Amino acid sequence: MTTAPITLHQPRRLIVGAGTISEVGSWATDATSILVVATPITAGFVDRLKLKGRIVVFDAIPGEPDIATLNAALEVARQQKPDLIVGLGGGSVLDVAKLVAVLWNSEQTLADVAGPNRVAGRSTRLVQVATTAGTGSEAGIRSLITDPEKGNKIAVESPHMIADVAVLDPELTYSVPPAVTAATGVDAMAHCVEAFTNRRAHPMIDGFARMGFRLVGKYLARAVQDGTDTEAREGMMLASYYGGICLGPVNTAAGHAIAYPLGTRLRLPHGLANAIIFPYVLAFNQPVAVNKTAEVAQALGLGESLAARELLDAACGFCRNLGIEMSLAAHGAKPDDLPLYASEAHANRRLMDNNPIDMSVEDVLAVYRAAF
Repeated sequence: MTTAPITLHQPRRLIVGAGTISEVGSWATDATSILVVATPITAGFVDRLKLKGRIVVFDAIPGEPDIATLNAALEVARQQKPDLIVGLGGGSVLDVAKLVAVLWNSEQTLADVAGPNRVAGRSTRLVQVATTAGTGSEAGIRSLITDPEKGNKIAVESPHMIADVAVLDPELTYSVPPAVTAATGVDAMAHCVEAFTNRRAHPMIDGFARMGFRLVGKYLARAVQDGTDTEAREGMMLASYYGGICLGPVNTAAGHAIAYPLGTRLRLPHGLANAIIFPYVLAFNQPVAVNKTAEVAQALGLGESLAARELLDAACGFCRNLGIEMSLAAHGAKPDDLPLYASEAHANRRLMDNNPIDMSVEDVLAVYRAAF
């Protein structure tokens, strides 16, 4: 059997290491008008970029950015007319920065570019500086924006959104709280594992996925325990980056589809939603991905030759031991809401069709009830 052809996009330059955020300024010495997309917290890192030009910071980015957030950022960009855009934050910030970079001086709208390969081009340079280890958005060509009216996420995918420079500086993640470190770390792992066990899995992407989930097994608990453990923080940033590479050609599957309504409806942070769902889908898919699931379990220290129930318990235990509250009820979910979540997750064919086993609406509902 021959493997399907894939195309791999990566940032034109990747800078990794403690203190490397300062290299952005030396790379962009000719930038005169700069827009930094951030949050109120990550805006505190702007001086570390060592930029010389006129800087405007847009920091009104919520955990789940929506169309209004993007429009507000675009308005600032049109006033600033930047020749450089810097995303300085987690996945939500980096996703908005990508879209601002391709849309601020374009006649295209968000509706025009929704879906794959519909962006006409980009004339503004883009630097992506990650401050969490989770989404891997700095590595990829995809951006997600919530549509509050429809209660779903709009996905834009284009090689025009790839960064000119991506920076993985572990010092920027020192202050990320343990709970966020844990949830975003499991999200990074889920990107790798879902791509690894995917219907569209590819030997080349499998290599990145393996590197990613092995790093999570080695370093996530350490990063949660000691936020200033530079080796662990850097290992998790690499894991997140590898997960971001997996998203481009292969993408995620049922785990992320089932997690999305928890973000759009329950307002759970993306990483936390994925951490709660991850063990259930890992165990559900085990019968058709026996060897790969065993590889994941071994890398995470869950044990070997586990039956489905043992695997589920061990994976839930892995997340709980990181301090993650795994009960949907504890996060405000109501039993009557679960059928709506299930129908919305099941309708996400973009991801559900990648899952190695077809899931019915009842299967999805059973996951929510088990996690309740």
